[in-house]
Amino acid sequence: MPHPLHVAFIWHQHQPLYKYRDGKYRLPWVRLHGTKDYLDLILLLEKYPKLHQTVNLVPSLILQLEDYIAGTAFDPYLELALMPVEQLQAAQKQFIIRHFFDANHHTLIDPHPRYSELYHQRQEHGEPWCFEQWVDRDYSDLLAWHNLAWFDPLFWEDPEIAHWLKQDRDFSLSDRQRIYSKQREILRRIVPQHRKMQESGQLEVTTTPYTHPILPLLADTNVGRVAIPNMTLPEQRFRWAEDIPRHLSKAWEMYKDRFGCAPRGLWPSEQAVSPEMLPYVAQQGFKWLCTDETILGSTLGHYFHRDGAGNVLEPEALYRPYKVSTPDGDLSMVFRDRRLSDLIGFTYSGMPAETASADLVGHLHAISRSLIAKEGHDGTSLEKPWLVTIALDGENCWEHYHLDGKPFLEHLYQTLSDDETIKLVTVSEFLDEFPATASFPAPSLHTGSWVDGSLTTWIGDPAKNRAWDLLTTARQVLANHPEATETNNPAAWEALYAAEGSDWFWWFGEGHSSNQDAMFDQLFREHLIALYQALNEPVPAQLSLAVESHERKTTYRPEGFINPKIDGSGDEQDWNFAGRLEIGGASGTMHQSSPIQRVYYGADHVNFYLRMDFRAGVKPGVEIPNELNLAWYYPKETMHNSPIPLAELPRKAPTNYRFHHRLLIDLTTKYTWLQEAMDYDRWEARSSNALVAWDKCLEIAVPWADLNLEPDYGLQMALVFSDCGRYRQHIPEQGWISLQVP
Repeated sequence: MPHPLHVAFIWHQHQPLYKYRDGKYRLPWVRLHGTKDYLDLILLLEKYPKLHQTVNLVPSLILQLEDYIAGTAFDPYLELALMPVEQLQAAQKQFIIRHFFDANHHTLIDPHPRYSELYHQRQEHGEPWCFEQWVDRDYSDLLAWHNLAWFDPLFWEDPEIAHWLKQDRDFSLSDRQRIYSKQREILRRIVPQHRKMQESGQLEVTTTPYTHPILPLLADTNVGRVAIPNMTLPEQRFRWAEDIPRHLSKAWEMYKDRFGCAPRGLWPSEQAVSPEMLPYVAQQGFKWLCTDETILGSTLGHYFHRDGAGNVLEPEALYRPYKVSTPDGDLSMVFRDRRLSDLIGFTYSGMPAETASADLVGHLHAISRSLIAKEGHDGTSLEKPWLVTIALDGENCWEHYHLDGKPFLEHLYQTLSDDETIKLVTVSEFLDEFPATASFPAPSLHTGSWVDGSLTTWIGDPAKNRAWDLLTTARQVLANHPEATETNNPAAWEALYAAEGSDWFWWFGEGHSSNQDAMFDQLFREHLIALYQALNEPVPAQLSLAVESHERKTTYRPEGFINPKIDGSGDEQDWNFAGRLEIGGASGTMHQSSPIQRVYYGADHVNFYLRMDFRAGVKPGVEIPNELNLAWYYPKETMHNSPIPLAELPRKAPTNYRFHHRLLIDLTTKYTWLQEAMDYDRWEARSSNALVAWDKCLEIAVPWADLNLEPDYGLQMALVFSDCGRYRQHIPEQGWISLQVP
């Protein structure tokens, strides 16, 4: 019997607990994402009834939505938006200028003339100028637009929203109050719409442990060493496995109350899994859970390789559910295709909607062809039921898409509706029809998450470890109060659950940063303080101190994918998650004498990106050499390598190394010349579609296709300046720029 290729989309909707015990919310993201990302996703899907999907709603998100709906949630941003502007104090005005542009300016600010006008005044003239020059009218418009811009385009046909968008400026307090009321109207529809579509069969709604904790680390923080044997652990060992069933039970009961049935699927927080957590998941009654392909690969002892197009070479191992037996019942596990998920999450936003949609469907067709080949028959259709799982964050990526991803999803959904060879299903309906036939022993399940198959995002860094020590001490204090039960002292337990959430550890230490790091630090400590206060215990002095300093470091590795516009403008938002090397700034080794100030670098699935900032007025061929050589070396790959073809190269690393690719850029003309190393130290020219722009800075994009590299290749790169073929300088002075092909 022929089968279509079954595809399960799973969208993860999550926000941490921004609420403190005084009832005040510290940040506005539940409210703003609620008007932009949670309802529109499934309303779009509803227009394509053949397509079934799964959405995960985290309990901590639902609780906060309900507070806003009830009118009991007020965050500082909302309080300012509802305040008469003539009553604003100086500190409040400065806060508004600094934080009310916290959005992707390409997609949420620039399309709206008045919002864009205010934003570019701040960017061009600076915050002090705005504070001195802006009048009440400017503040009122900014307070309105900070909320208006987050209404999803799907709601722009609403008469009131359409009126405000057309109005553009001169917003009154009454307008801002009505905007807030409209936000609550949209928030009120989110959970009922999910329930309605689940009851119709088009949607499956899943849940997550109550406040999104990393369950393997609740069981034992020492499991961080499973993936990273030499990991530095916290001074105190957190071992409170009994908290796992508490989080699962609270999520279970909350789900039953809101959806009128029991959940079947579990999205483990950050897709973090371990053998120790599985019996608790089965005991609670869950039937399946989702995690990452890296976990499956490590479990099977089988790394998933990809071809040059990024498609898995072992599809028969990845695209199927697995059964895991526990003493408390069997569980099914599905493993997401990391690359397909990341393409939606990080890369397709920089492509035209139709092109991106066609690329994703093309990958699915390629998967079908490879599976047919693996089945070993002469037919042209699948004879077995296979399941491709695409699972990703369902809210943050759309901020980078044109019109919040609406054109992309419409193209994609229409294409999939018309394609008889692909069938979109919920995970449960696939498992009901085609139960898992593959299996592995529960003890062999790899302990890790969807981030590199490890837990280093949440433990191992000095700041993360300090946070774990604070949490461990507080947890022991609660254990010392057996009389404090969830019934008679719910405040203590709710504070513990909030502090156990994963988000605080995500932002601590290396790896991730935002302009709200200090607030996340404060929220974590506030939850712990609330625990001590609920127990009438003295609050430790260290909880009054930040877990770490929140000064932005000048040199750091990439923190995520980037997709900058190559125009030489050096847009800071475009390079926000790039790696950075300080070359000639205050902490640079060449200090202010260097015309080269700093280097940014990063990638998405399409391009490698590089940006160089120079001292003002620098001209190539005068203050700096007129040629830049990008030289790539692939340390773990066997291939021809040759010396950089420049005269007077120093005989020391990295310039004495042999490289495989070299891109020569004439900084005067922006001409590029790509070469590949051959035998006998020869170089041959290759075609290139590299982009180069220089205005305020130098920006470069080099397509991975130019380099003909397979995904997951590690690379090291040196930047070498030359004049007319003669070496002049290289950066960084020590070491390399290191990166991995996505």
